[in-house]
Amino acid sequence: MVGRIAPPGSTYAEQRHYVVPARLADLLGPATGTVTLDQRLDWSGDGRYDLDDPGDLQLLYQTVLNQAATTDELCRWINGETLRRVWRDLWLPGRLRALWQAKFPELGVAG
Repeated sequence: MVGRIAPPGSTYAEQRHYVVPARLADLLGPATGTVTLDQRLDWSGDGRYDLDDPGDLQLLYQTVLNQAATTDELCRWINGETLRRVWRDLWLPGRLRALWQAKFPELGVAG
């Protein structure tokens, strides 16, 4: 049997809606301390994250960037300066990363 390739735009990953804010400066979420994500964003049963722990911070950012349905959610939970610092370490779907870097090229060169 010969493998089939789905036509462009037909896979879930290609149709998934991701939210991107107008400006990184609009992202005024917390940078330190412990936060608890809304259940709509984190349905694991324990949405607490210690932002002073690098692993928790990374998980929170990955979760919010993947699950946010509005820019208000992004602005509430993501901090623009922190995002610049951790961007390269985040595990994100390729399309989500491409959308953000198209809008904010500085993320692609952040270090």
